[in-house]
Amino acid sequence: MEKEIQIYREFLKSKNLKLTKPRLTILKAIFRNHEHFNVDNLYEQIRKKQSNVSRATIYRTIPLLLESGLIKLSLRCDSKDIYEHSYGHENHLHFICTNCGSIKEASFIKVEKLINQLAVDANFKITEYHLSARGLCENCRKSTDQ
Repeated sequence: MEKEIQIYREFLKSKNLKLTKPRLTILKAIFRNHEHFNVDNLYEQIRKKQSNVSRATIYRTIPLLLESGLIKLSLRCDSKDIYEHSYGHENHLHFICTNCGSIKEASFIKVEKLINQLAVDANFKITEYHLSARGLCENCRKSTDQ
């Protein structure tokens, strides 16, 4: 966690901004939870522990965290942007259940080489990956089979 704080502090300093207590609280909440998140569930998670961070502060902080490279926009689901912390994490696929909304991750290694070759063939430089597949998770398939 200290490395992420240092990266964020240096990023904010480059923007002539400070690492305020609310910004630090938001950063710690994101990296404490290893799940995908949206602003609403991040807000609820923070409110359970302390009440001095507003939803508006989270909305203002998310673009800074995105620009710093500490988090990324993973996908859009149910009209909400879903984020995850990306610092120190490899690229991966997302399997999204269309019934319950659960998100499972899978290794990206097997398809990354193919996608990179397709990009080379198209004279395209990839800067970011967003790969997902939608369908039914094991639990939802079992409940519909009964």
